[in-house]
Amino acid sequence: MKTDIQRGLVLRNEKCHEHYTTEFLYNLYSSEGKGIFDCRINVLGHLQQGGAPTPFDRNYGTKLGVKAVLWMSEKLQEVYRKGRVFANSADSACVIGLRKKVVAFSPVTELKKVTDFEHRLPQEQWWLNLRLMLKMLANYQISLTEYISGKMEHVTRRTLSIEKGF
Repeated sequence: MKTDIQRGLVLRNEKCHEHYTTEFLYNLYSSEGKGIFDCRINVLGHLQQGGAPTPFDRNYGTKLGVKAVLWMSEKLQEVYRKGRVFANSADSACVIGLRKKVVAFSPVTELKKVTDFEHRLPQEQWWLNLRLMLKMLANYQISLTEYISGKMEHVTRRTLSIEKGF
């Protein structure tokens, strides 16, 4: 942990030991890592939202899990030398997820540049441009000119033609 790359991951099963709880391990690492590294707890059950998962959610979660384990196995084979693991490149810590309709591994160093850590959100969110349209669909009283930038044109029969694509 005292090298340039300061990251680690502790995976723990809830039934592994009655005394070595998640809180115990967190307190242990927090007290031992003063000034060198910090810790936080992520219990996967706490991260789930939205009630009971659908069959699609279960299937997709299984696929992502398999891809993540295969990726970790490949990475470990790449960086294993003489009985030691040298995982000191930027792509040795990644997050799996969708990026433009493709499942991809994004290095944490890249995600750091586009993340608002204070609010734990991306700095730019693609769906924010859709808010006015969503308000229109929900029957809010807004002007169409707020949503469409530029000059509004009235459509008449003379302006409609096959040559223009209408």
